[in-house]
Amino acid sequence: MSSGSTQTNREKVSPLGTVDTDLHRRGDETSAEVKLPPIAGEPQLAAQWARIRGRLQSDVGDVEYRSWLKQMTLAGIDGEEVTVHLPSRFLRDWVRSHYGEKICTLWQEENPAIRRVEIRVGAARPQAGLAESLAAAPMPMPPPPSASTRLGAAPHRASDELSAPLDPRFTFDSFVVGKPNEFAYACARRVAEHPGSKEFNPLFLYGGVGLGKTHLMHAVGLELTRRGAAHSTVAYMSAEKFMYRFIAAIRSQQTIEFKDHLRSVDVLMIDDLQFLIGKDNTQEEFFHTFNALVDAGKQIVVSADKSPSDLSGLEDRLRTRLGCGMVADLHATTFELRISILEAKAARAGQSVPSRVMEFLAHKITTNVRELEGSLNRLIAHANLFNRPITLETTQEVLHDILKAHDKRVTIDEIQRRVAEHYNMRIGDMVSARRARSVARPRQVAMYLAKQLTSRSLPEIGKKFGNRDHTTVMHACTRVSELMTSDSAFAEDVDLLRKMLES
Repeated sequence: MSSGSTQTNREKVSPLGTVDTDLHRRGDETSAEVKLPPIAGEPQLAAQWARIRGRLQSDVGDVEYRSWLKQMTLAGIDGEEVTVHLPSRFLRDWVRSHYGEKICTLWQEENPAIRRVEIRVGAARPQAGLAESLAAAPMPMPPPPSASTRLGAAPHRASDELSAPLDPRFTFDSFVVGKPNEFAYACARRVAEHPGSKEFNPLFLYGGVGLGKTHLMHAVGLELTRRGAAHSTVAYMSAEKFMYRFIAAIRSQQTIEFKDHLRSVDVLMIDDLQFLIGKDNTQEEFFHTFNALVDAGKQIVVSADKSPSDLSGLEDRLRTRLGCGMVADLHATTFELRISILEAKAARAGQSVPSRVMEFLAHKITTNVRELEGSLNRLIAHANLFNRPITLETTQEVLHDILKAHDKRVTIDEIQRRVAEHYNMRIGDMVSARRARSVARPRQVAMYLAKQLTSRSLPEIGKKFGNRDHTTVMHACTRVSELMTSDSAFAEDVDLLRKMLES
């Protein structure tokens, strides 16, 4: 800069030299032109920045890197702080919240003196020497793309970049089928065998958390891949990822490419569609993509936590189209299905787990299959790490936090229900006058547990069991205690019931 140049409140001194900044107002955002004079160590700085960008590209993938990080510019270093510029406030906020910590970590690995990375809005243009060094520094090549979800050996297509990887564990063979999910399972298999058939397009799977929706969607994709339908493409993604891809396409003015990519697939699977509620523009794009694919005979598989008619917040026309194919729900699991899931999980792990432990888990964790499987994983890991057998006692010890989350106040009604279920009898027999041993013994067990686990008095307990006298309750408690001393199998039964109720 010549000595005759006019400077008005534009100088800031940093270790990189004097920075001449012209501020321009664009709407509510400010951009800055930064001109840096020659500084020492530019090649080293350029090489560090190039390596950091290369590692980011390798870690997050080509698509995310181009969408969010490619426009980053290194503005300078001030002591322990690095300043990075992005051209818009939206990009700045996104990169700061999603990648800020990672960028700072990478800088500290390159230069231990760096303590902070400041991400700001501004069109930073480094001075010529630094720009040339950055351009000349080698950029590590991005890693080869992960295994594609393309079917057969079709050439790579841009639509493959949109798909999340399919989990090889989530196959039809590893899905445990029972009455609550057999219809959804049959529908998913039909789609995998005959994609695009009119009566099953779209396939809409719905149910609560952890009931197997995502598992079935992955199984469909993996089965199609295994069958190897030539020159076909499966794209699987969450509704959240669909929205982010759409926003990135708008920002980068590549909406036409985005539309073309999505509409070139043969099977589109969108998980957790309820995420699109309240996002009108993304719903609009999904609606048009949906129509284009269905009209072309392509298969769509969608999952959500509710049926299409109950997804308030979705446009009526979209709800109608989602319900025009096959809607299949996954009900809450039964005790028998949970036992089957645990047995299959233990068999795959090659671990022997006592049946009473499985029954205990199946009784305690009833709403979420993921949590059920995760609990068994913890038990198996604990047994292997500490070379200890899996017992009811170790189960309570290892899973105390999970069991505590399922804690609830024990009531006599709950005791009666659990005991009746355990002994395969009608709950009405708990209060009936029947005295057959198959009824009387479980009733005595329930009275005993009511005395052990509640603060109710003997007359109150007797009243809950068909207005029986308190002496009947006393006799029941004495008899059960005697039997537990003389009959170990009976004692184990009662102990299992007590643990399930009090844990």
